[in-house]
Amino acid sequence: MPPAPEPKRRGLSVLAPPGWARPRGYANGIAARGTLVFVAGQIGWDARQVVVGEDIVAQVAQALRNVVTVLQEAGARPEHVARMTWYVTDRHAYHARSGEIGSAYRACFGRHYPAMTLVEVAGLAEPGAVVEIEATAVVPDPA
Repeated sequence: MPPAPEPKRRGLSVLAPPGWARPRGYANGIAARGTLVFVAGQIGWDARQVVVGEDIVAQVAQALRNVVTVLQEAGARPEHVARMTWYVTDRHAYHARSGEIGSAYRACFGRHYPAMTLVEVAGLAEPGAVVEIEATAVVPDPA
């Protein structure tokens, strides 16, 4: 039996090819119409640009809060995010703490899962950063 169709959100439609298993924690694709908002890579530092510590979960939580704060400047909300790219310096640490990372994600984004990509990198530009998250949002056109 095929998976249930994904819900349509105002301005965003999840792309779920027939016969494909439903992805866990992300969407295979999103179609959207509206105002584009591009959020540069956000790391786990506070408003004073101080990294919150070495822990990947703490850095992910802060980076996600930073994404939400930038979105708000454009009148966008987490549910408007169509795409995210996560850069991590240690994918093993990411997988080992994925439950906690998922909890931090849901605290900021609820159960909205855009198209996401995770990339392991040798390092990030800011010393001490272990994760960087960039996002693209689409604020729906007024009805």
